[in-house]
Amino acid sequence: LKRYRTTAVFQLESSGMKDLIRRLQPDCFEDIVALVALFRPGPLQSGMVDDFIDRKHGRARIEYPHPALATILKPTYGVILYQEQVMQIAQVLAGYTLGGADLLRRAMGKKKAEEMAKQREIFVKGSVERAVEPETASYIFDLMEKFAGYGFNKSHSAAYALVSYQTAWLKAHHPAAFMAAVLSSDMDKTEKVVIFIEECRRMELRLTPPDINQSEYRFTVGGAGEIRYGLGAIKGVGEAAIEHLVAERRRAGPYRDVFDLCQRVDLHKLNRRVLDALIRSGAFDALGPNRATLAERLPAALQLAEQRSRNDSAGQNDLFGLAVAEKTPAQPTPAVEIAEWNEEQRLGGEKETLGVYLTGHPIHRMAAELAALNVTPLRVLIENGGSRRGGNRSVLIAGLVVSVRARNANRGGRIAFVMLDDASSRLEIRIFPEVYERYRSLIEEDAILVVQGALGWDEFNQTTRLNVERVLSLEGAQAEYARRLIIQLDGERLQPGMLQPLASLLNEFRSDGRCAVWADYVGSGARAELAFGPNWRVRPEAALLDQLRKLPGVEAVRLGYEAQPSMERNSLA
Repeated sequence: LKRYRTTAVFQLESSGMKDLIRRLQPDCFEDIVALVALFRPGPLQSGMVDDFIDRKHGRARIEYPHPALATILKPTYGVILYQEQVMQIAQVLAGYTLGGADLLRRAMGKKKAEEMAKQREIFVKGSVERAVEPETASYIFDLMEKFAGYGFNKSHSAAYALVSYQTAWLKAHHPAAFMAAVLSSDMDKTEKVVIFIEECRRMELRLTPPDINQSEYRFTVGGAGEIRYGLGAIKGVGEAAIEHLVAERRRAGPYRDVFDLCQRVDLHKLNRRVLDALIRSGAFDALGPNRATLAERLPAALQLAEQRSRNDSAGQNDLFGLAVAEKTPAQPTPAVEIAEWNEEQRLGGEKETLGVYLTGHPIHRMAAELAALNVTPLRVLIENGGSRRGGNRSVLIAGLVVSVRARNANRGGRIAFVMLDDASSRLEIRIFPEVYERYRSLIEEDAILVVQGALGWDEFNQTTRLNVERVLSLEGAQAEYARRLIIQLDGERLQPGMLQPLASLLNEFRSDGRCAVWADYVGSGARAELAFGPNWRVRPEAALLDQLRKLPGVEAVRLGYEAQPSMERNSLA
């Protein structure tokens, strides 16, 4: 809890709450109760939260308005936080009955001037009768009136805090079982499943893909630190179909291949669309050499199963009572086997059926380029990014566009909300009209974008905020930030005449930009770096890099970048 790793923990999972936990550092149950009560607009905007935290950590003096109130206010470091504390103060200091104290609480909540004047008179009079100075009594009443506007019902807060503690305990001591249960509870909500899968990876829990011979309808615990993907989380596959598949597996054992499966199940419950979704999700990986082959075999498997079903229904028997259907071969021979889908098609199938990329991510192909650009991983930005007191910082991020929502802005133009995914986490960024209009053509689903902006803190929503300043494609970012194109030449393989194709290729991509060309020559016992003249500046496009890598004698090609602002990977804001 003190490390604010509270994703999936009841009431404590928002980014704003995580920041509050980071600052408060709760070390007892009373602090968890206080967390729930403090995380509301009133306390956050009034300065009460800052005062509470400073008192807890000894940065501010803990003071009680009267010695008799020390017992009541000690759990909250002298701050009036709960409605029950208002009632207790009235009872102890002014002799209110329990019913009278509740009437006082209600009056303070409604803020009716006439009723408050009446209650002030009762409170001061009762306090004076108990040897409290009138000025002190009136001051305490003012404090009660001020904090009553923010006061939360402690009984509610304690009930929430108990469930928060219980779920945090389960997450800490039984992480795999807890996350499997959490994933199962929200498996029909893809966005939440994505967040929980990211948390599983952060917790170093191994999430194995769905498997028709091992998975259940819900997410389950496999070996130590392992969670098996639930078949019920696959899009386009209903609960009845999954339960039927699992029941047949339990009855007759694991499915051997796609032909065996199609002949054993009720194809009225599992049509081709459902089976195709199971293949693309990876759930049938155990039934064949690869997903492309399974998809190719599926029509034949369905045809064979339907033929057998028709024969069985017709009761076709020969003169000796032997079923003709049994003469039908169990599977075509030889079985078709084709090459696996390319990575884009394979991952696209996972994204469409699972809502996430499970066995890879499109951004991994650009990992080296993004690392060279010094982009900040989204998980680092979310966990350590916005600080209430750190001011705005420039940062560079990158991600795959998962979704784009645009609406009319109050002051004209269109404002966009773009969800980015970089395999470490997801982050929704807000792009204001002027910037959105400038880069609108780049912002579309499945595009990989590099975004530069000022990182700050949203006080109202209590969350990290990124004010987007620039949006670039990966090629655009390379062209913008690359300062060197470095071509490593293998001296052992270079032959006379090989440099002419290199010069011709570079000439095609000449520009007046800022990317200079360098040659890194490595020969037997010698190495030299050669800078091309200023007339040889180029556009560092992907086409140029790809063609350079194919030239004889070229060992490697890389870009050198201008230093970009980034966050320390292990820093804790």
